[in-house]
Amino acid sequence: MCSDSKRVSRPPGYQLAMTVIGVDDTDSRTRGMCTTYLAVRLAESLRGDGAAVRRKLLIRLNPAIEHKTRGNAALALHTDADPDRALSLAAAELEPLAETEDPRTSPGVVVDPGDPGGVPAAVRSFSRRAVRDVLDPEAAVDLAERVGYRHRGWSGGRGRIGALAAVGAWAARETWTYERIAYREFERCGTPRKVDEASVFAAGADAYPTVWDTVDRGAGEAVCVPNAPGPILYGVRGDDPDAVETVADRIQGERVDRAATFLTNQGTDAHLREGTVGSLREGRAYRVDGTVASVPETRQGGHVFFEFRDRSDPDAEADCVAFEPTKRFRDRVRALRPGDDLTVCGEVGGGTIKLEKFAVRSLRRTERTTPTCGDCGRSMESAGRDQGYRCRDCGTTAADRTTVTLDRDLEVGWYEVPPRARRHVAKPLVRGGFDAPVHPEE
Repeated sequence: MCSDSKRVSRPPGYQLAMTVIGVDDTDSRTRGMCTTYLAVRLAESLRGDGAAVRRKLLIRLNPAIEHKTRGNAALALHTDADPDRALSLAAAELEPLAETEDPRTSPGVVVDPGDPGGVPAAVRSFSRRAVRDVLDPEAAVDLAERVGYRHRGWSGGRGRIGALAAVGAWAARETWTYERIAYREFERCGTPRKVDEASVFAAGADAYPTVWDTVDRGAGEAVCVPNAPGPILYGVRGDDPDAVETVADRIQGERVDRAATFLTNQGTDAHLREGTVGSLREGRAYRVDGTVASVPETRQGGHVFFEFRDRSDPDAEADCVAFEPTKRFRDRVRALRPGDDLTVCGEVGGGTIKLEKFAVRSLRRTERTTPTCGDCGRSMESAGRDQGYRCRDCGTTAADRTTVTLDRDLEVGWYEVPPRARRHVAKPLVRGGFDAPVHPEE
């Protein structure tokens, strides 16, 4: 299984904060903004008000949710601010920044007047489910009310789902990674970013694999630099806070207006649940065992599909797809053959598993094929029912099909999409902790 072996200890002498602020859904797919930026602005406002901010969390929620923006991130701040004052400051920062003119943007804030490690069990469960399941705003509001949390919503307040999940995340998870995010001057949002890609590649190479998904070497892309019109200039991810900050400091380009380091669940596969081919549900992501049931087919648009069958229930089948943006990963998928045993990982949509990675458990090494004429080298033809095969030109015959050895371009082990196509929460193979050999993409 894709277990995660990298854990981060809470620092010695850490004093628990007394207030947790969760916020979500302030950005827009088309208009920009970024909830991480709001969190940084709110942290500055809290400090200016005399409060301490001890930690910033960036929590990636279920990537299959219909209402999400690109990354589906919720944010939490751990602070010693008074809860009512915290809610007031959060609203004051959110209202001028949130892109509520976009009908899909529906912000929410939740404030827990207590320790981040001491949230009720129901909130911890809600936080875990928000990463793997489909939840509704009413459930979030009802739970927040029941446990005595302050909350506010704008334009429907759907963001209270993510805000409540972010409040419970510290108690719900023990495994964390880091991201150092640098922000450009807000007035430059929507203009082309100026980042020296050579400096990104050099810094990323020196820190790899502790720092990962900074670049896609196969595609020659600096994937830590986003294309969206928001305020992020670049974001550097990894397993060590000092390492991500060092890499970020080495990147050259336009002026950095502000920067912050977040604890995150990125790169952990936290969204994957165990499942079977026959039990898949829409809008969730799974880790599923099965067997390739058809030759992979490249369809319109360059997407590659194959049928995937449950080993113990031959009537349970689902399509798997490697989409065109996964680029060279599709060649791995095209190399599969019926009879190969796999573990596949990905979200389910339209009854199809959208591949993020797969593990080859066993490969079909031989196949039965029409015999070849020993005289002319052409394939023989059937001589009739139960009459074997015959070469039309030479007259030579063969009693049955022959067994040939297949030349396979795959090995047993894990394969993944390249960094340019990786989901934020998906775990890169280079992070380790997998149950078979890995073939990482850099």
